[in-house]
Amino acid sequence: MSLFVVVSYDIKDDKRRTKVHKVLKNYGQWMQYSIFECRIDKSAYLRLRAQLEEAIDLEEGDSVRFYFLCAEDVRRIERLGGEEPVSETAVFVGFDEG
Repeated sequence: MSLFVVVSYDIKDDKRRTKVHKVLKNYGQWMQYSIFECRIDKSAYLRLRAQLEEAIDLEEGDSVRFYFLCAEDVRRIERLGGEEPVSETAVFVGFDEG
């Protein structure tokens, strides 16, 4: 069963913030500066959570939040502005304009 999880984070240190961002890129789509949307199963969520727990420093005030959305909630997501999320199955072909 797939979960739809919105992950937001507030990390004080640049090095830790970069590590958190890299971990999340392996699990979901980067939507805004500190927000990812992840379609993952429960075992992937547990791995993600464990990796993020290792990457952050609670004593320094770092925080990560997980918001779980049901299928009905996901269908009601609205967006104003910004770029359309890229499909995981999209294929990009590069070319030289020069």
